[in-house]
Amino acid sequence: MYEDEKLVCEDCGKEFVFTAGEQEFYAEKGLVNKPKRCPECRQARRKQHRKNRKMFETVCSKCGAQTQVPFKPVPGREVFCRDCFKQMQEDGTLPTRESVETPTEE
Repeated sequence: MYEDEKLVCEDCGKEFVFTAGEQEFYAEKGLVNKPKRCPECRQARRKQHRKNRKMFETVCSKCGAQTQVPFKPVPGREVFCRDCFKQMQEDGTLPTRESVETPTEE
């Protein structure tokens, strides 16, 4: 159904292949636009975006370590450092959104 397609990167002008597998993945995710950038330029763009995002200082709810997160922590909601978050993911003990009550302001 899908066939490899050659595209040209809008950033560097290099030709790259939009593979049949990538096209299938895009379709599964409901993405309709073809990529405009080659994989290398997409990666560089993501890296630049991460470098520029604002980080917030907080304390890990599990181990008490000082850490940084890319979102503003909400009082009363648990925040985990990278190591604790990864460990909880592996253990299957990471709280889900449904299991965490959202604090209400009075």
